[in-house]
Amino acid sequence: MEDTKRILTPKERQQRNHQEMTELILNAARAVMREQGVSALNLQEVARRVGMRAPSLYNYFPSKLALYEALFAMGMKMYRERMEADISQYGASWEGIQRMMEGYLSFALENPELYQLLFERPVPGFVPSADGLEESAKLIASGQRAASEAMIAGALQSPFSPEVTMNLVIALMHGVASQHLANEPELPLSSGRFGSLIPIIIELLRNAWGQDRKPEKTE
Repeated sequence: MEDTKRILTPKERQQRNHQEMTELILNAARAVMREQGVSALNLQEVARRVGMRAPSLYNYFPSKLALYEALFAMGMKMYRERMEADISQYGASWEGIQRMMEGYLSFALENPELYQLLFERPVPGFVPSADGLEESAKLIASGQRAASEAMIAGALQSPFSPEVTMNLVIALMHGVASQHLANEPELPLSSGRFGSLIPIIIELLRNAWGQDRKPEKTE
């Protein structure tokens, strides 16, 4: 059988090699941050782990901030796609809100270094790049759109705007995740003092804002 695989041009091969090395650098940087702390990222250590001299690393990332920017954009895209997949599957429902809160904690447990970079601002002086901010804006828009759809459908009867409602959910799920990682990071999802609170939070919100909420008592 004739091999129909196209031979890459020198430029295409160079681009592919550049992309592969970029991914190796990002993975090495994540490993360093996970082991030594997000703010302790060391370019010489990253270069050593990918088998190159530190000056060569600047051909891919001109500064440490540039590397942080790429990691931020990558992490935000990873989390946004994960959340949007849950929204697509579960729609405007209480199960969807619970899945979103569980997904946030799962992301934090699976990617603690990216979670800290995205949501805790651990690096002094670091401001996300335009690409990272664009991903963040898409994430916020997806959350607000889901809240709006749930309110229109009547499943979520919040007295606040979709923006404020979503901000409240974000504050609750971040509180659970940050406390879980700070106190019991070795425990899996839905366990421990804080990870086990997600179903309780959903029950409280549903009692307050759900279709089947208990009517207020009148005199």
